[in-house]
Amino acid sequence: MNNLDKLITLFESFPGVGARQAKRFAFHVLTMNDVDVADLSQLIATIKSSVVECDSCHRFFSKNGGDASLCSICSASNREHDRLLVVERDSDIQAIERAGVYNGLYFVLGGTVPLLRSADNEKLRAGALKATVQARLPEGLSEIILGFSINPDGENTARFIESVLNPILTESPVKISHLGRGLSTGSELEYADAETLKNALKNRY
Repeated sequence: MNNLDKLITLFESFPGVGARQAKRFAFHVLTMNDVDVADLSQLIATIKSSVVECDSCHRFFSKNGGDASLCSICSASNREHDRLLVVERDSDIQAIERAGVYNGLYFVLGGTVPLLRSADNEKLRAGALKATVQARLPEGLSEIILGFSINPDGENTARFIESVLNPILTESPVKISHLGRGLSTGSELEYADAETLKNALKNRY
């Protein structure tokens, strides 16, 4: 396999990228000038050393030369630390922050539990979420919002997370809520517009 084929195969392994799009990406790289190609390769080579995972919410953030273990959201004193919104991936946080409709904290689960492949729950951060909730109970945690996409996998994941958390919340006033139907069935949270996200959070149940 030559280098071009290797690059196409690599792009094709990216989430949501098909064979045709992978080829377009690879041939686009060939049309870039040498400076841009060098910048791109440098960024890829250093990204894992300059971006780290937050110890609290598990989203990725840029260290910016510092040694901080918490991202800017988790370390902000003006956030509502009594609310925790559990989402599938980092991009969901970006969508919600852009909408400006939520001021609490987050937890990135790292995926969903597909309806027909329950074994995939082993890849998720369910244990870390349980530990996070237990640590925050004495600090006044009042609500856990399950912010998953409104589709079968998202709803199956919500049920799984409830089964993990319910045993430690039996004698607690903490409420577990779900995003309201401002989100249409089958929609991806990442691509929802600001008004839809606002309604989904406002109408959570």
